[in-house]
Amino acid sequence: MARMRFEILLAPEAVADLRRLKANERSAVKEALKTHLRHEPTKISRSRIKRLRGMARPQYRLRVDEVRVFYDISGSTVEILAIVPKLEGESWLARFGSPK
Repeated sequence: MARMRFEILLAPEAVADLRRLKANERSAVKEALKTHLRHEPTKISRSRIKRLRGMARPQYRLRVDEVRVFYDISGSTVEILAIVPKLEGESWLARFGSPK
């Protein structure tokens, strides 16, 4: 059975976040988006994808080395909300996340 292909959309804030990363981090994030979110964005794994409990938005977090990608899924679209360094992840969630 063919896996469904998801469209990946970056929010304007996520595009700005991506630009702020170093070139090697940026390429790692782009590769991870294609590898992990293009076909199975909800496939929870211990090391990469995490469903965020108690959050209405964002629904998921993807770990890429020292970078965290927060995203939601709507139908066949993965919306990237933010791409932040690991150290800023908690504060980003506190400021922009929506608890259930």
